[in-house]
Amino acid sequence: MNKLLRILLIIFFFSAALTAQKNFTLEQVTIDTATIQPKKLEQLQWIPGTDDFAYVFSDNGIKKLYKENSDVEGRKELLTLYQLSTALTTAGLEPVDSFPKFSWSSANKIRFWSERKLVDFDLNTNTPQVINYIDTDGKNADFISPDKIAYTINNNLYIAVNSKQIQITKDANIGIVNGQAVHRHEFGIKKGTFWSPKDNFLAFYRKDETMVTDYPILDISQRPAIVNYIKYPMAGMKSQEVTIGIYNLRSKKITWLNTGTPKDHYLAGITWSPDERHIYVNELNRDQNRMKLSRYNTTTGELEKVLFEESSDKYVEPMYGPIFFEGDPSMFIWISRTDGWNHLYLYDAQGAKIVELTKGDWEVTNYDGLSTAGFNIFFAATEQSPLERHYYKVDLDRYAMSRITNGHGNHNVIRNENGTKYLDQFDNIEIPYEVSVIDKDGELIRKVYTAPNPLSEYNLGKTVINSLKSSDGYDLYCRTIFPPDFDMNKMYPVIVYVYGGPHEQLVKNKWLGNAKLWFYYLAQKGFIIFTLDNRGSNNRGLEFEQKTFRHLGSIEIADQMVGVNYLKSLSYVDTSRLGVYGWSYGGFMATGLMTRTPGVFKVGVAGGAVIDWKYYEVMYTERYMDTPEFNPEGYDESSLLNYVQNLKGKMLLVHGTSDPVVVWQHTLLFIEEATHLGIDVDYFPYIDHKHHVKGNDGFHLYQKITNYFLDNL
Repeated sequence: MNKLLRILLIIFFFSAALTAQKNFTLEQVTIDTATIQPKKLEQLQWIPGTDDFAYVFSDNGIKKLYKENSDVEGRKELLTLYQLSTALTTAGLEPVDSFPKFSWSSANKIRFWSERKLVDFDLNTNTPQVINYIDTDGKNADFISPDKIAYTINNNLYIAVNSKQIQITKDANIGIVNGQAVHRHEFGIKKGTFWSPKDNFLAFYRKDETMVTDYPILDISQRPAIVNYIKYPMAGMKSQEVTIGIYNLRSKKITWLNTGTPKDHYLAGITWSPDERHIYVNELNRDQNRMKLSRYNTTTGELEKVLFEESSDKYVEPMYGPIFFEGDPSMFIWISRTDGWNHLYLYDAQGAKIVELTKGDWEVTNYDGLSTAGFNIFFAATEQSPLERHYYKVDLDRYAMSRITNGHGNHNVIRNENGTKYLDQFDNIEIPYEVSVIDKDGELIRKVYTAPNPLSEYNLGKTVINSLKSSDGYDLYCRTIFPPDFDMNKMYPVIVYVYGGPHEQLVKNKWLGNAKLWFYYLAQKGFIIFTLDNRGSNNRGLEFEQKTFRHLGSIEIADQMVGVNYLKSLSYVDTSRLGVYGWSYGGFMATGLMTRTPGVFKVGVAGGAVIDWKYYEVMYTERYMDTPEFNPEGYDESSLLNYVQNLKGKMLLVHGTSDPVVVWQHTLLFIEEATHLGIDVDYFPYIDHKHHVKGNDGFHLYQKITNYFLDNL
């Protein structure tokens, strides 16, 4: 680790060229970034049943689909965008101006959606065939076999079976929602339908949110303005009640799982057994400190067995259900942080642990399945460093783990079907993007592609990654971006960019140090840009993350001040000109740093900021804070409304007026309190924008923030 940090500490993006270098424009780094992003192999995939892989690439402005053999250099053109669009138009389908997201349905066919039609496109004949479709109002399409597609219209669930549209649920009350993601997408939930392995059954969520508070969203596009309502359960208030239905495609009947009470518990990780006889559910209590892995009977819907429980004095957060081997219901892989780190375990079907497959003070960050040939489990992890991602396998015959990728940085690996060859997409702080084919032992077969450096003509300073120590001895990784003409004998203002919350890691050994191009634009304006991942952030183990439990904002601010004190120790930092910026949780942190460490920062900007956690949603807030009823001291300590009177310096708050994630009320309450106290705060609403400001208005946002720092720091 120390060796790596020493290497990163001295890395420069580019050598000091004697020729003149260009500066960015604000448009380039905000809304027109294509020309300064690495040119990648898009939709890179293995072609099934072959040793070939394919990708979309732009040649002289013309996008084409190519294939290559894994062993032999040279590519073959399969299809141009013009040919694809012409063929679709000829067949009466919608033309396209870019390649749609596709998968390979065979060695010669790609599959994609054209509007609401599922299409197989034959690359030998350049002809499309519609193989199924959903209603024109359909959304949330989900299928394993293309002849059966689940989808939703408004709040009800439908299935397209061989192009016949079948309505499954018929709830007239719009407060009851079927077939969509629930629990506000927490616990790894990304969808609301779950096909059984043989397509005989469809499990789905049914969400009753009739008891959840209606929250007003103002629409000023009407005359007079109108109010639209969303369901928004705030911490400690009534939450949605979720059940799980199983639709039998043969009997045309629904069986409901008897998941019991209390009804405001959480149901996640829905998983079918390979034989379709059982369905497994991760059941969490509302306090989120106890999880039961429960097995239900598919036919009756009754609970058969609780396989095991996991509990914590803080919280548990299962992100996956059991992962079965194909066709084998006798054992499964379980991903858990029971030993404090996210690791893989092997269990039998009765819930008895067979072996811990991975172990150590590092995290499995992505499970990537089992090879079809041999018994190898594949995954990505931080085993080499929290700053890096490498690819690994575990041999189930010997339970031996081995690393497949080499080279310090970020490896995004795509394996072939039998796990014998891999496409390694690699980048690090120096290398924008490259692709190699490697074998099962990680040996290089051949280098496929190296992206030209899109910033070679631009005026960039160095980026440094190093670490500091928290008060209790943890490494806190931080990134510093220097102005291009940096001179240690001069003094510079610093902008601290902060997020600081769970499920996020800002500092990595990735291209640009995992930073935004906008930060390099600010550096060209003469600012040093500094970022630190505090305790509570992601991929550092459970203890590191849970330090903030019940007191969001306090530990994080203490760690950010470790970074500030480090900056103050540097002779080239103008300590009278420190600024801070963050969005969402980062907006909470930026506002907290301005108000809870008054006088440290001269300028602050907060976007979409949480101001008081009792106004944030149930699932996220109660996990990290408990309820306002049971943790009043923690809520009081973290509420930034209690620190408004401490604000010194210039502060800008921005917020989307239709934000359904961090509702506009947060910023309005802060502004109201500042007004009552006679404290000057700058504020800008982005009308009808949600949690992020996009499009041309996004350019306006970055222009406003940039000018705010230029004018005031």
